[in-house]
Amino acid sequence: MSFLDAIQSEKRREVVSKRAAMSFDDLRTRVQDVAPARDFHAAVARRGAVIAELKARTPTIESFTQSGSLVELAAVYASNGAAAISIVADPARFGTSYRDVARVRDAVNLPVLAKDFVVDPYQLLEARASGADAVLLIVRLLELEELRNLVAFARELGMEALVETHAESEVLAALAADARVVGINNRDLDTMIVSLDTTRRLAHLVPEEIVLVSESGIVTRDDVADLTSRGARAFLVGGSLLGSEDPGALLRDFVEAARGPSGLRSKRVPR
Repeated sequence: MSFLDAIQSEKRREVVSKRAAMSFDDLRTRVQDVAPARDFHAAVARRGAVIAELKARTPTIESFTQSGSLVELAAVYASNGAAAISIVADPARFGTSYRDVARVRDAVNLPVLAKDFVVDPYQLLEARASGADAVLLIVRLLELEELRNLVAFARELGMEALVETHAESEVLAALAADARVVGINNRDLDTMIVSLDTTRRLAHLVPEEIVLVSESGIVTRDDVADLTSRGARAFLVGGSLLGSEDPGALLRDFVEAARGPSGLRSKRVPR
């Protein structure tokens, strides 16, 4: 069983348990009292947008240099040019949860993306109840009709969906589901191998009116500059910032590289 297959089965069991503790309708009622969502789409549509990620660990990394106070790190991100904050809401594997989403949302004035392995609309209610302004939807975990419905439900709740892809067929599915923000994950979630060639190979499939986010494996300002020239408008960066001795300086470097010397939008490099 693959990494994603195992997670999919686990998340479906979790949702059944959570629904037994609090019904869908009761959770939806709770969502009505949450402050309105911030505009994630507008934040990441700007040239040079960096979505800076928070997590305590990963399945392959026990801890990061910056695994201390994630709320303080969120403030560092906010003061050094981050367009939005991403938080992985999967405590078993990443050490962070929807509680962290709520804490960070209260601490910074930026849109917050909750990254869970979503397989059910109930999880979108959980995200909004925590204050999330956007959610991650992974195409590989969902049938096309499920994906369409989840994208629409996220918007109904006032959130945006970052629809994550890793293959040509998945990019096409994301577009068919009316995604306005398409992520290309440079990490293969089966092998965990990371290659920026994934964005280079798939970027041309994403129309320019759609926000293209390159995710994972971004280490240097040259990576950012190259992927910007390929059509990436935003970047989701986690490990590089979390492992840095000076994440604020590295973040500023990434933002400057993406914006370029002129601050004008780059033309895409042909395939």
